[in-house]
Amino acid sequence: MPQYLSPGVYVEEVDSGARPIEGVGTAVAAFVGLAELGPFNEPTLVTNWTQFTQTFGGFVEGSYLAHAVYGYFLNGGGSAFIVRIGGENGSDAAPGQTAVAELTTGGENNVGAYRVKAIEGGPGGNDLSVEVSGGGEGSPEDVFKIVVKKGGKVEETFEGLTTKRGRNNAVQTVNAQSKLIRLEESGAGPIDKVAYGTVGLAGGAAAPTGSVTLTPTDYVGDPADRTGFGGLEAIDNVTMVSVPDLMSAFQQGLLDLEGVKTVQLAIIAHCELMNDRVAILDPPPNLNAQKIKEWRVDTAGFDSKQATMYWPWIKVFDPATGQNIFVPPSGHVAGIWARNDSTRGVHKAPANEVVRGAVTLELNITKGEHDQLNPEGVNCIRAFPGRGIRVWGARTLSSDPAWRYLNVRRLFNFLEKSILNGTDWVVFEPNDQALWAKIRRTIASFLVLQWRSGALFGSTPSESFYVKCDDETNSAESIDVGQVICEIGVAPVKPAEFVVFRLSQFSGGTSLVE
Repeated sequence: MPQYLSPGVYVEEVDSGARPIEGVGTAVAAFVGLAELGPFNEPTLVTNWTQFTQTFGGFVEGSYLAHAVYGYFLNGGGSAFIVRIGGENGSDAAPGQTAVAELTTGGENNVGAYRVKAIEGGPGGNDLSVEVSGGGEGSPEDVFKIVVKKGGKVEETFEGLTTKRGRNNAVQTVNAQSKLIRLEESGAGPIDKVAYGTVGLAGGAAAPTGSVTLTPTDYVGDPADRTGFGGLEAIDNVTMVSVPDLMSAFQQGLLDLEGVKTVQLAIIAHCELMNDRVAILDPPPNLNAQKIKEWRVDTAGFDSKQATMYWPWIKVFDPATGQNIFVPPSGHVAGIWARNDSTRGVHKAPANEVVRGAVTLELNITKGEHDQLNPEGVNCIRAFPGRGIRVWGARTLSSDPAWRYLNVRRLFNFLEKSILNGTDWVVFEPNDQALWAKIRRTIASFLVLQWRSGALFGSTPSESFYVKCDDETNSAESIDVGQVICEIGVAPVKPAEFVVFRLSQFSGGTSLVE
């Protein structure tokens, strides 16, 4: 409290005690796969199809990443992180060799050189040129500028560079900031200064057929190096993960079924570890109902509340070949999740929704076949006459009945993360009854809003949730170790998966209509 030493009128700002909790986003996808262009192993945010094509190129024959991202945006997706694998940090899965050029140093003896490499593999790297010029009027003699052009258009400019060690060192600056090139010293000797001029990158060639290799390590990556799934650990707002090109690697013989299972287990482990995102798994292609059940139950045997599986594959138009092709459904399903969250809310099961862009299905299943797959957590996509192709399942791959339904899992992810982000002000506050009351009010206000939106079951808020934070949950022992313990219980709404109308005959003469 301030001290007042002289007479007068004073105004104080008083905390009302109400700290509103803002709901976090629920529909941010992450796609891991092979692309035509773009940086390797750097999660890159795109918010529309145009941004994706500008950064990662278009449709590539034999790759499903572009189809998945296109289907995501077509079905209502808003933003996504793209991780392009197979680059210099992984195996030799880059589409071709890397274009290179030499920047020879000035002086008569040519005592050293910089080597410039295109990040993008294949012929696309040959379209780059690197121009070296002086630092401008008044700049020291050893200061220079590098301009990177693509197709004659200036893409990147790095000024104030020097060959000396320090924060303006050319190698350190370019490699930390450039999305197109990497600079390295050739090791021929100490570099005095570079010669001014322009060099074009050359030597990038398409990879020969059959020379590309992929291993599960390319997908799994390393959190320390920010590669593969490891790179997604640093992205806090991802809520769904898809790896469509896992199946293209399988079809091309780069991975066998054991490798596919290994990668999918790694996806599940990543989502379980982060505990705020759900994996959308694709089954192998060309499976009938019996084979998909064998894959799900006997071969894969996944059991996770943070993973789902959709089947069968869908047929879409492929601009790369000008024909319709079958693609894994995970990208389109991720877009449906986003659309459902936007129009209805995360508490609504993302099912009974039209799959936009789907021409037909790999297999039209019967109700009897569906009866065998739904209990195993395989979410089927079905075609209904006059109603289009629709997602007709909303289950996780968990054997725990409490987490059977996908909307329940995603609702809890939403609630947990929203409460976590909205109560960080509690840390280091005095741990007493006043703080407990503030916590109860803050969380209860947030849950009332969720109840009003239809996310919680019950005719009144007291039937839908409870928040307990008092001297019962906070004992003297927990207070002594600096803990505040708040117990929250919620009753989530569950989908009407089986709608039953019971019809019977009755004698006429009495009206039962009110």
